[in-house]
Amino acid sequence: MTLAAVTSVGAPVDAQASTPGTADARAVTGSHVVSRWTTQSVARGVEVRTGTVTNPAAEPAWTVTVEAPTTSRLTGAAAWAKVGPRNWADATAAQLRSKGFRPRVDAIDWPSYSDTPRGLMGLRIRVGSYAAQDEADAAAEAVTAAGFHATAEWTGYDSDQPADKQNIRVAIIDPRTFSGTIAGTHDGNVTRRATTSSVTAKLNSLVGVNAGFFVTADTDGVQGTQAGLGAYDGKLESMSSGTRAALVLGDGGKRIRMADLTSSATATAGKARYEVQGINRVPGTVRNCGRPGARPSTQPWQDVTCRTADDLVKFTPAFKAPLPTGAGAQAVLDASGRIVSAGTRGGTVPAGGSVLQGIGSAAGWLTAHAKPGQRVDVAETVRDEAGRRVRLGSRDSIVSAAPTLVKNGRVSIDAATEGVVDPKDLSFGYAWANSRQPRTMAGTDAKGRLILVTVDGRRTGGSEGFTLREAASFMRSQGALQAINLDGGGSTAMAVNGELVNHPSDATGERPVGDTIQVLPRSTH
Repeated sequence: MTLAAVTSVGAPVDAQASTPGTADARAVTGSHVVSRWTTQSVARGVEVRTGTVTNPAAEPAWTVTVEAPTTSRLTGAAAWAKVGPRNWADATAAQLRSKGFRPRVDAIDWPSYSDTPRGLMGLRIRVGSYAAQDEADAAAEAVTAAGFHATAEWTGYDSDQPADKQNIRVAIIDPRTFSGTIAGTHDGNVTRRATTSSVTAKLNSLVGVNAGFFVTADTDGVQGTQAGLGAYDGKLESMSSGTRAALVLGDGGKRIRMADLTSSATATAGKARYEVQGINRVPGTVRNCGRPGARPSTQPWQDVTCRTADDLVKFTPAFKAPLPTGAGAQAVLDASGRIVSAGTRGGTVPAGGSVLQGIGSAAGWLTAHAKPGQRVDVAETVRDEAGRRVRLGSRDSIVSAAPTLVKNGRVSIDAATEGVVDPKDLSFGYAWANSRQPRTMAGTDAKGRLILVTVDGRRTGGSEGFTLREAASFMRSQGALQAINLDGGGSTAMAVNGELVNHPSDATGERPVGDTIQVLPRSTH
């Protein structure tokens, strides 16, 4: 599927050609792309469309990519990039030929992101074309043995080549006619990972999709906790990673909007104040970076864990795992904010209360000002890109990820600003953003409807996924005026009536995730 065809192929959410249980097969004029869709009415105001988009003219194959040496801008360590500068490409191609290989050199342009350069990104070197992966693996070993850094790859993931198959699910929820609620949820425990389908089944949800980025390894924090802004039932349960895209589900999903959001919090004990930089995360450990004092970056960086020496973190009752231990100080607060105990880090969060943990200068502040019997107030604020405060009521929730895909009806991908690519370091984020991957997206249209989309990838069921640019084009084709990219890859999942309907890409099956978006049939959540 060519990039231009992505927009043409997606059937508009208002299309009447598909009715429940029927197939709509269309060939797009001037292209080889064919799309087939079925539509299921799940409830009044809730529709799920399932589509298969194919391009019989596409001819993907296995090949060998020769990677370019570079230096990670974040770590300063040696790294490898899928594309490199012309002088490297010319020299490497000549060396490959001298050793009996027949390289081909492709110019790769920057996608039309809103905040990256235009024109040439770099040059890519490939060797051979193979029908099977084991053949490509053997060829990659031969190229590596000749002194190059090589890896086997599937050309169907290339942004400059057409995909041969995409399996897509689109859920459309109209809050004007749907009588239930739409909510972001961590199901009451921010430290528990659960599959999207299991949460959907437990809550008797009509439709559920995975939502934000979350911690997946103990070295990066507590598994399941959000790596970005998250609020559920009106309570802020994790802080933002810099300024990033978010979906705000106000009043149980009756008021839906998207915005770039940031969060801040301040602890006050008497006249003393200290900035809180985290909620429900390990002090000193900041997944996806983006907090003041974080190193190596105070800006958001996808899938990077930053560290900070001075850190004050709040823990809420939704943090149901044992509290982090180690050097520093801790204060346990009751529901009114009065300190009931202070001392070393550890234990659990009391029901209805909270805990503050500090390391570095934050530990010194707690030791000096957090005395048993005294009161500590924590004021939290969420703001949009215009500086307006986002107030949270009991029926409000926020899920976040990155980057923005569509803004005010136009494709507008702020990939560098939201930290998923780095124009100065092509070893960072290339496959994440510029190659086809399984993805989950959320958008809103002119009628205020919520559009939730998953696309399978990594060839599960033959489907190859979307690049970020293709994801944005598809969301726009569905009528989205605003759209964001949610967590994807192995996390991508959609469940309908408690049953998984897509094909997640992990070999082990559906991945347990952090938070999810749930479409609930009645206003009891």
